[in-house]
Amino acid sequence: EYRLFMLMEHQYSLFVFIYMLDEGIYYGSYMYMHTWMIGTIILFLVMATAFMGYVLPWGQMSFWGATVITNLLSAIPYLGSDLVQ
Repeated sequence: EYRLFMLMEHQYSLFVFIYMLDEGIYYGSYMYMHTWMIGTIILFLVMATAFMGYVLPWGQMSFWGATVITNLLSAIPYLGSDLVQ
C-alpha cells in the first residue's frame, strides 16, 4: 500500500515537471530576460534553503556535506577562494 502511494507521488511529480516545462516552451516564457533573472534567483534561494536544511542537524554527515559544498565554491573563478575563506 505504501509503495503504491510512493509510486503515485513520483509519477505526479514527473507529470507536473513535464507540464511546467511544456507550458514554458509553448508560451515562450524562456524569451523574457526578467523571467530568467527571477527564476535564477529563486533557484539559488531554493538551493541555499536545501543546503541549510541539510546542515541544520550538524552531525557527521552534515559536517562533511558542508565541507564538500564549500569546497565546490572554491571552483568559481576569481571569487571562489575568497568565498571559502
